[in-house]
Parts: sequence; structure tokens; C-alpha cells
Amino acid sequence: MSSEAKGSADLLNIMSVDVEDWFHILDVRPVPGVDRWDTFESRVERNLLLLLDAFDRHGVQVTCFFLGWVAERFPHLVRTAAARGHEIASHGHLHGLIYRDTREAFAQDIRRSRSVLEDIAQKPVLGYRAPGFSIVKSTPWAFQELVEAGYRYDSSIFPAARGHGGLAGARIDPHRLSTASGSLLEFPISVTSFLGQRVCFFGGGYLRLFPSWLVQRMARAVNKDGRPVIYYVHPREIDSHQPRLPMAPSRRFKSYVNLATTAGKLDAIMRSQRLTSFQRWIDDNGAAIGVGPDG
Repeated sequence: MSSEAKGSADLLNIMSVDVEDWFHILDVRPVPGVDRWDTFESRVERNLLLLLDAFDRHGVQVTCFFLGWVAERFPHLVRTAAARGHEIASHGHLHGLIYRDTREAFAQDIRRSRSVLEDIAQKPVLGYRAPGFSIVKSTPWAFQELVEAGYRYDSSIFPAARGHGGLAGARIDPHRLSTASGSLLEFPISVTSFLGQRVCFFGGGYLRLFPSWLVQRMARAVNKDGRPVIYYVHPREIDSHQPRLPMAPSRRFKSYVNLATTAGKLDAIMRSQRLTSFQRWIDDNGAAIGVGPDG
């Protein structure tokens, strides 16, 4: 059964993949610099193809936020994802935290990644997600730069406290952001109230940490609030045999906890929920938030 045929009473939720390799973990010392990335064994091809096969089995089309650096080295992965019906979007080019960058460097990075992806996919790239959800209070200019670079939507706001990034108190529903250069549709990462706090259950270490039944329960709470759940996963998160980077015990736990459970949790989500890409969600639901199929 395809995802579109499941549970007509349920909202259409969004599945996304941040396409990066196992050594692209942020804010850890010593993390290899970009000048050393080519010296490491890459596992992104194997892991992304496994994810794409899983999506095929469930008839789910997703959004793949490709790191430009990965796309340049594995252009066939971009073409394969696009040929299977998935949306190609940008995760930036060099996976740097935006609040540690200059505005000019950020503008160059997002333009470079979009150009690379459009050249490979031969179709427009409309969406962007910041590495580490690192658009924060000190970088409001990022949204204007995204508009000027040609992006139509963004999914970079993490509306709760987190280790890096995070905009506690930000809006939690899809909405329009106005900038001096035009508007941008924002899809904040899904959070819901848990023990009096905003908590994410739906991607990265959060999805791996929490049991499947709780993730499903919290997804229903988000849908009951009238919002789509936005799921995100990295290819490395289905790879329990990946190399480990040296890091402090607490960060090691966050980075590697429950890797062996990710694939099963994704299968359970795809069996029980209606899932789609950002662009298809906009096409089907955009009128409710002031945007039509053409943006």
C-alpha cells in the first residue's frame, strides 16, 4: 500500500534525509577538516541507497537535502534520488555552522550548493536546511540571503533549546517569513510539549533515543495540533558499523545511541503514516498557509 493511501483521517507528514557522510558530525573536536574529508572511507553511497530502497518498498517520496560536497563526489546519488521521484534540496556545501560564518560566506555557500545540485539534477532546487539547524537569533540575515539565492522554502528553525542552533520560543507551525527581498516559507522542525518542555522526537538522536511507541504517540499529538510532523534522518543513522570519531562520552552517546534501531523505526513510521516530500506537501497544502503549487 502506498503512503498516500494510508489513514485518510491522518495528516500528511513529511520525511526528509540530510545527505552527508559519517564524518560530517558537527561541533566535535577533533573533527577532520574539509581538507581531510577525501582521505576517509565514505559510507554515504551504501547507506543512502539502503534508505532509498526502503522508501521504494513503502511507496514514499521524500526530500533529500544534499550536502553539495557529497553531490560533487557522488553525482549519481543525486540523479538516482531524483529518478526515483524524490525531491532534491540543499544542505549547504561545506556543512559549517552558520552562526560561526560571515554573511558573505553563507551567501556563497548556499549559492554554490544550489548551483551544483541543479546542474546534476537538471531541475530547480527550492528548499534548504542549515547544518545543525544553525540559523539562530544572531543570524536573521540568513533568510534574506536564502530568498536572494532563489530558495522558496527553508527547514532550518529548531524551535527549542539544543546543543548548537535552536530558536527557543519560535513559531512551531509552517508559516511565511518576510524579508526585505521577499518571503520564504518556513517549516520548523517538529516539537511537541513533553513534561512542560518543547521536545523533538522525530529525527537524528531524538528519533534514535526514544522508543518507537513514544515517537508514534508524539506524532499523533503534533497532528492533533494541526501540524505535519517533519521527520529527518541521516544516512549514517542506519549504519551501526560506521567508524567512530573520538569525542566526549556525552556527545558519543548522542551521536551513536541506538543506531541499530533506526531502520526499524523508519519502517514503522512508513507503515502507519502518510508521508511525502516538502514540495509535494506544499503543492497539496500550501493554499492553507498562503502559497500555491508554484510557490
